[in-house]
Amino acid sequence: MRRPVNKMARWGACLLLIIVAVLQANAFLPVTLVDRVDNFIYDMRMRVQPVKLNNAIVIVNIDEKSLKEYGQWPWKRNTLATLLERLTDDYHVRAVGVDAVFPEPDGSSGLGILEDLAKKELKEDQHFLSQMGGLRTQLDFDDRLAKTLAGRPIVLGFALSNEVDDLSKGLLPTPAFTDAELGGRHLESAVFGKYISNLPVLQKAAIAGGFFNPSPDSDGVIRRVPLLAKFDTGYYESLSLATARVALNASKIKPVFLQSDGVNSQNYLNEYGSIEAIKLNSTPNLTVPLEPLLTVLIQYKSKGGPRGGGFVYVSAADVLKKVLPENRLANKIVLIGTTSAGLKDLRTAPVGLDFPGVEMHANVIASILDGDFKQRPDTSRAFEVMQIILLGLLLTFALTRFKALAAIFFTSATFVIVIGFNYWMYQSFDLVLPLASALLLISALFVFNLAWGYLVESRKLRGVVRRFSEYVAPELVAVMAEEPDSYTMAGEIRELTVMFSDVRGFTTISETLSAADLREFINIYLTAMSEEIRGNRGTLDKYIGDCVMAFWGAPVRLEDHARLAVASALKMQTITQGLSDSFVKRGWPALKIGVGLNTGEVRVGDMGSQIRLAYTVMGDAVNLSSRLEGITKVYGVGIVVGEATQSAAPEFAYRELDRVRVKGKTRPISIFEPLAIATTIDDAQSALLELWHQALDDFRAQQWDAAEKSFLSYLEVRPEDQAAQVFLERIAHYRQNPLPADWDGVATFVSKFSE
Repeated sequence: MRRPVNKMARWGACLLLIIVAVLQANAFLPVTLVDRVDNFIYDMRMRVQPVKLNNAIVIVNIDEKSLKEYGQWPWKRNTLATLLERLTDDYHVRAVGVDAVFPEPDGSSGLGILEDLAKKELKEDQHFLSQMGGLRTQLDFDDRLAKTLAGRPIVLGFALSNEVDDLSKGLLPTPAFTDAELGGRHLESAVFGKYISNLPVLQKAAIAGGFFNPSPDSDGVIRRVPLLAKFDTGYYESLSLATARVALNASKIKPVFLQSDGVNSQNYLNEYGSIEAIKLNSTPNLTVPLEPLLTVLIQYKSKGGPRGGGFVYVSAADVLKKVLPENRLANKIVLIGTTSAGLKDLRTAPVGLDFPGVEMHANVIASILDGDFKQRPDTSRAFEVMQIILLGLLLTFALTRFKALAAIFFTSATFVIVIGFNYWMYQSFDLVLPLASALLLISALFVFNLAWGYLVESRKLRGVVRRFSEYVAPELVAVMAEEPDSYTMAGEIRELTVMFSDVRGFTTISETLSAADLREFINIYLTAMSEEIRGNRGTLDKYIGDCVMAFWGAPVRLEDHARLAVASALKMQTITQGLSDSFVKRGWPALKIGVGLNTGEVRVGDMGSQIRLAYTVMGDAVNLSSRLEGITKVYGVGIVVGEATQSAAPEFAYRELDRVRVKGKTRPISIFEPLAIATTIDDAQSALLELWHQALDDFRAQQWDAAEKSFLSYLEVRPEDQAAQVFLERIAHYRQNPLPADWDGVATFVSKFSE
């Protein structure tokens, strides 16, 4: 029962891991590690994709060179106005996005000081007051910037906030749409309660405005940005969306909702507003797919900065001085931002730690223009659950059956296939599918099954080795160690070949030798016989005094167990002759053995009592093997095998000795003496064997004279053959004692060893 219980426990643990992974995929068990791994995989996919240059977007960089020539940021508004005029009037760009906000008036011109003087110390100075009108026009840099913004395709940035200490400043641009325009739908989006926007004079003059809030994930990395966010009842554009819209001459943004034919589903959509995209009324119309909370995944096409390879950077100083060729910027979309570390607009991106914030906007604009967005499909959770279940069951089925090396190979192949499929979907179809749960499940199942194999299976292995090493050869133990679950001590019915081997005249030998010599005599004999049996894949059962009991075909199944047993019996006779010669030289008695072999179904396994168990065999086939070993003495041969063994091992040449009915059996059997491998018998031996079988046939036909003549002829060649003498004695007996009418030629043994 241990094996099924262990197997069920192993499967149960694997299924538990699958269930945990499914629960995590459905957000019932939020696991930070899974999110971190998924983010790591997302970042790695982004890093390995090639850099793609986009010539349609240029970043005007407020770099160290520009700061050195025009002073620290923020610059005077008249300088900024000149920069914008250069871009729009001289270089004829399509649109400009300003990654900055101007919530406070520009006091750098000194106009405020003059205004105070006009109200106080110089309020009576008519000459001064008469000059103030001209000075006000000349020194009002905010007005100068507002006039520059008017009528030009320039988008100003602003910030949304939920900070408690922040106060709303400036004027918000017109929202893209409001709650009233949504027909009662309530979109799920980022919601803000504060804003820091531009001076009213500036925002009113600008064609549009867009927020530039960074939206990092929990690990501080910016992987997505909202294209729309809500303040009060309005939904406002991001800087990247507003700049792209202005560049495309689109005046409106329209949300695109999921459609459904069912009434109930439609009511659900009307209430909750499942938005899937936004549409720009450009020529042609442009649709931008959205992620949850009205966001998009940033498709980073560069490594960041002037050397990142994705976008062209030009110095703001060179634009102001008009040293750039016109074609460098003509009809381009321009973003004004900074890569200077001192201005603190460097962010953490999947592709780098110091990624310019302005270039994040550039990447989003590029994706809008190219229609190139990576998306997490609405079905990603269902896909993740199905992936987990299928992979989990496949690996559970495989890893509970595979050995360590095969398990490593299969798990590695599964890793490669899953990662390859995921990356193929990412590259070919722009789908960001979850991967971390699947990879962690694969790892968990592999580690668990490896640990199970080491802790549980190795314990089984040690048990197998410990229990069977005293019975079987090391090479068989090695075979069993490969599948320890397949080998138990539990009893089972199996066809085996059983051997009994006994020393002839052991009682006399034991009386002749001293105790020490007898001990050495029997130890040498048993060691030699045991080594041969185990070396030929046999299983030692037990020693019964000088008797050796063994069998072939268990615990390791051997299709040729009869052949192996006969081969061992023949080799044991050869070994015995060698031992006998050496024993005689030492003054010890000669050594002879008798071997009985029989093949048949037996019960094999642990048998005994609660106090002591032994791995052994029981059954009629075992008893017959023991009887055959005893019969060797009657016929004076070294080996006797039953007819089942002779039939199962046809590779050998046999002499049929007789048909016998052993004690305790009513059915007669034929018994045989194996001589050698059939292909090694020469013509003389074949002729002698044929003579024997002819004599046996004549005997059974009661042709006493013919049988006697053949047996005598056989003895002329083999004068020591005791079996021929047995039949001659029977012929003499039967001549004197007439046989009954039903005589079948079978010799019946009324005791273990005698007729």
